[in-house]
Amino acid sequence: MIYKRSSALFTEAEKVIPGGVNSPVRAFKGVGGTPIFVKEAKGAYLYDEDGNRLIDYINSWGPMILGHAFEPVVNAVVEKAKKGTSFGMPTETETQIAELAVSMVPNIDKIRFVNSGTEACMSAIRLARGYTGKDKIIKFAGCYHGHSDSFLIQAGSGASTFGTPNSPGVTQGTAKDTLLANYNDIENVKALIEANRGEIACIIVEPVAGNMGCIPPKENFLSHLRQLCDDNEILLVFDEVMTGFRLAKGGAQELYNIDADIVCFGKVIGGGLPVGAFAARNEIMNHLAPLGPVYQAGTLSGNPLAMAAGLAMLTVLNSDNGVFERLAEKTEYLHKGIHKVLNDNNVNHTINRVGSMISVHFDEGEVFDFTTSAKGNNDTFKTFFHGMLKEGVYIAPSAFETWFITDALTFSDLDFTINAVNKVAKQL
Repeated sequence: MIYKRSSALFTEAEKVIPGGVNSPVRAFKGVGGTPIFVKEAKGAYLYDEDGNRLIDYINSWGPMILGHAFEPVVNAVVEKAKKGTSFGMPTETETQIAELAVSMVPNIDKIRFVNSGTEACMSAIRLARGYTGKDKIIKFAGCYHGHSDSFLIQAGSGASTFGTPNSPGVTQGTAKDTLLANYNDIENVKALIEANRGEIACIIVEPVAGNMGCIPPKENFLSHLRQLCDDNEILLVFDEVMTGFRLAKGGAQELYNIDADIVCFGKVIGGGLPVGAFAARNEIMNHLAPLGPVYQAGTLSGNPLAMAAGLAMLTVLNSDNGVFERLAEKTEYLHKGIHKVLNDNNVNHTINRVGSMISVHFDEGEVFDFTTSAKGNNDTFKTFFHGMLKEGVYIAPSAFETWFITDALTFSDLDFTINAVNKVAKQL
């Protein structure tokens, strides 16, 4: 494929945008080469500025669960835009989508809409601290909760060591209140709680990790977290920005039958527009201003375009009883097909899958946390990425990102993808 137009556009972008992109992973730093500039998209396909068609497996990092330019969402946004794009005042649509979301998700009474997953997680942590009166939080290595200061922390040494910032601009004062645990390691969490008894406001976790590739929770990991939180008066926060309304109507809470105290949403809940949200039981949410002392605000929060898009998306997901089964079936089909051709070509790999999230790790060992994810052969992934791109298949330009399956994919698309993997595997 030829990417002259994309290359020229990237050169122009670098002059006025840091790194030429508005989100770092788009820059192809992890795989090399020049980013693809998209002109339009429809269904399961991207169309770039050079006229190439690509089967899309990132789907705007998750929200396009029913495909690009999904007609009910597009129509809702167009009709709403004709009546005004932003008011900074309440609208009926906000209440309608809130009522629908609360009805779909277990264990929540109220929901507050914001503008991104980062904002949702940042606000949830503030609410947890305000509700409990405690300052420290536990997060897990490899789990990404947005770029708020509290989350840009890497491991120290030892179970009770404070985290250290892994981005300039994050202060030591912020870092000292963030404790880092190993995903799927309940004993590590217990040690952190014991070393900081009475000081931890919440544990925040991706119930299915998506930012070190797709990594499922081990059996009983989430239930043990729930019990630890109950025993130590700690709030359990599920970051369901990726999993919410994707793995089931009620997200990971429904899938694993685990009740979190606060749940964060994004991606699907906005139908492709910039939206995030956080939700909880009444006694927690009532601590938010204007009812309570925990302040959170935003001029564009609940803006009419985003609310219309999200309402249209959730309405379809709520009424289509077979959508999550179809998504899981397609993802399983893809999993089995890729696994077979990689095996046939003697390529070391592990494939993780939950519902419509899937990733290929180029290491034959079990992948269950950030350390094991990092063992994958990145040179192999780079060759794989560019090979798939040449064949007309677009996957995440990073070995540490899950793929997202859309219902718009046909089995012919999946067969095309599996055949592409077979071609590329001969180069690995």
